[in-house]
Amino acid sequence: MNRLADLLGVPVAAVTDLGHRHAWTLHRARLTDGRDVFVKALDPGRPDAADALAAEAASLRWLGEGDRLVPEVLAADADTLVLPWLTETAPTPAAAERLGRDLAALHARTPGWFGAPWPGFIASLPQDNSRTTGEWGSWYAEYRLRPLLRRAAPTLGEEGVRLVERVIAEIDTLAGPPEPPARIHGDLWSGNVLWTAEGVRLVDPAAHGGHRETDLAMLALFGAPHLDRILAAYDEVAPLKAGWRQRVPLHQLYPLLVHVVLFGGSYRAMTLEAARAIL
Repeated sequence: MNRLADLLGVPVAAVTDLGHRHAWTLHRARLTDGRDVFVKALDPGRPDAADALAAEAASLRWLGEGDRLVPEVLAADADTLVLPWLTETAPTPAAAERLGRDLAALHARTPGWFGAPWPGFIASLPQDNSRTTGEWGSWYAEYRLRPLLRRAAPTLGEEGVRLVERVIAEIDTLAGPPEPPARIHGDLWSGNVLWTAEGVRLVDPAAHGGHRETDLAMLALFGAPHLDRILAAYDEVAPLKAGWRQRVPLHQLYPLLVHVVLFGGSYRAMTLEAARAIL
């Protein structure tokens, strides 16, 4: 508690242990000024995860520059990340529409490049955030698909590798009309979307300059409440380019490869199905 108080500059009244997740221990802390905060601390036995925690803090700060969708980083150091405590409520159609509009506004704040100025992570996997001002398709193939294909190859087998290699080879045709780099969350599955009374808040990002359709495709991958409302509101604010629905599997291919690497063969069929749909 003393270390947390030093980080925040406020005494800590109580700490509740929320358990262990991957390389982290999670806590809810009550401060003497009445605030509750969420504390994500590095497991002492997992010093290898420190870079992932640093990437999360950098992602949150970068996404949150003047944006209400992302919780403020209250404090962070090499071992700890502290965020406001978020009390979740039931998703509503109105909140979904607001999310669509807010997400469009976030994406519109282009960084001017694809990638990010810090080493990237998605879940526990490093991802290459090398920056470029070229086309998104070639960046996606080189820095997202190709590195994961090497790691997923033993699980995908020859057929799966051939399919993903074809996607990489034909990426310029498959990527769709050119888009400016968007400031994206990068891991926007429904578990990272928190519905609160003050509006939706996005957590656990793998943020970078990317393609705006990536966040929308990720919302669809495992389902999100009121997804049609989110997409319709988004499209009203920032109309999507022709063919965006057909490109959804292309944007889902990378997170599916992530799942193959992390969780094995149970995601092989979904990954091959996405690759076939792209081609």
